[in-house]
Amino acid sequence: MQNRFDQAGIDSVYRVIAERRDVRHFVPGAVDEAMLMRLLTAAHQAPSVGLMQPWRFIRIQSQALRERIYALVDEERQFTAAALGERNEEFMRLKVEGIRECGEVLVAALMDQREKHVFGRRTLPEMDLASVACAIQNMWLASRAEGLGMGWVSLFDPIKLAALLSMPDGAKPVAIICLGHVAGFYRKPMLELEGWAVRGELTDMVYTDRWQNRNEA
Repeated sequence: MQNRFDQAGIDSVYRVIAERRDVRHFVPGAVDEAMLMRLLTAAHQAPSVGLMQPWRFIRIQSQALRERIYALVDEERQFTAAALGERNEEFMRLKVEGIRECGEVLVAALMDQREKHVFGRRTLPEMDLASVACAIQNMWLASRAEGLGMGWVSLFDPIKLAALLSMPDGAKPVAIICLGHVAGFYRKPMLELEGWAVRGELTDMVYTDRWQNRNEA
């Protein structure tokens, strides 16, 4: 087939997708600057609706600021536990971030003044968020290929984090990204290993011609 990668290249793509993990456990060590730039370049090569490129990345280098971000995450962790009801103690035993241990912290955000970008967003304005998610996924896959751990942390109040980072009106933080060295990668997603949830079956999520209920024959 024309334009097809060779088999080794194809295998590498599927392997990195299968072995990508949301990492929470890091070992000490700085992230190489050239590697970080490669990961950010991979993120910046993501597709975006109308080519608006709505992603912005804030690199956190102040240790004091990192601690304040950790405090925001821990605050939301407590609120989430309370909202989970009977599973709150189980949730509190989970490690949900690696902000203090990882080598590099980034905050991925949506740009401000997004309302002027109408192409592809007139009926689906949330496509700007989907574009940022694509950029984060690019970084995730590239970091796994580089042997670097990456975690996406979403436990935070976006208004408080935006204020902490002096974001302009209309900009919105989407993810706290932890990058760093790891002793090894989880053989399965951590939440699956911890018994929190299991991956659903693909056959339950692919329909033909119309929406289908699981109990249909």
